[in-house]
Amino acid sequence: MTPRIGLVGCGRWGRLILRDLRASGAEVDVADPSEAMRARAQAEGAAAVVPDLAAFGPLDGHVVATPSRTHAEVLERLLPSGRPLFVEKPMTTDLASAERLARAAAGRLFVMDKWRYHPCIEAMRREIAAGTTGEILAIRGSRWQWAHPHLDVDPLWILAPHELAIVLHLTGGIPPVRDAWPALAGAPALAGAARLGCGGGPEVMIEWGVASPEHRRRCLVVGACATLELRDGYDTRIFARIGPPAAADATERVIVTGAEMPLLSEMRAFLDFVRGTGAA
Repeated sequence: MTPRIGLVGCGRWGRLILRDLRASGAEVDVADPSEAMRARAQAEGAAAVVPDLAAFGPLDGHVVATPSRTHAEVLERLLPSGRPLFVEKPMTTDLASAERLARAAAGRLFVMDKWRYHPCIEAMRREIAAGTTGEILAIRGSRWQWAHPHLDVDPLWILAPHELAIVLHLTGGIPPVRDAWPALAGAPALAGAARLGCGGGPEVMIEWGVASPEHRRRCLVVGACATLELRDGYDTRIFARIGPPAAADATERVIVTGAEMPLLSEMRAFLDFVRGTGAA
């Protein structure tokens, strides 16, 4: 089966989604109000281009890559199709619409988060599942950069969900929020931090911000028997110390992972779900 997918929005990320859907074996129809974006989509292999999703023909699924504040409206328009829906994070920018859409499209609405498909994060998950780390004592996630292109929402909506998705992938759940605070006094929209966990599991600390000259992604997992670290978002290896935290005789280990881009892996998983051969 060659799935035919409707991509709503072909801007900065939509263009990459179009590329990876096609690379994964899908035909893609694109809806975008911009004539320039439609022309680019057609030049880059879209099967059809239309100015509005109302002009879509029959499709097997949809991917929404419009500005964050439009997600709820676009998803509402797509719900009657009954087809699988994939939307860039954040799913919406308010809790009420997110809960309403999750109920209305239960089992077929998925939020895109490529970090759950990052080869290094998946390697960490496998090490945890194999028992290498023992009990997870703490997880630390850091996500800093200079500015961000999503001008309709502040960095909390764009950066923090990645850290939560990583915790979910590594542990199978997200602990309750204990407290959260602005990481830069007097400029709460620029950076934030949060602590999660209330006993009975690992303590999780995450931070994010858009006021750092360095583009930095770091994930540290401290276990009773081993510690794992991802030091850069584009790295293809994780660093490990096998032994209790700070033990003098802990041994070093480097775990080399695959190099496939996470977005491509995620698009392939979505198409498997559309075909009925996998779970997104």
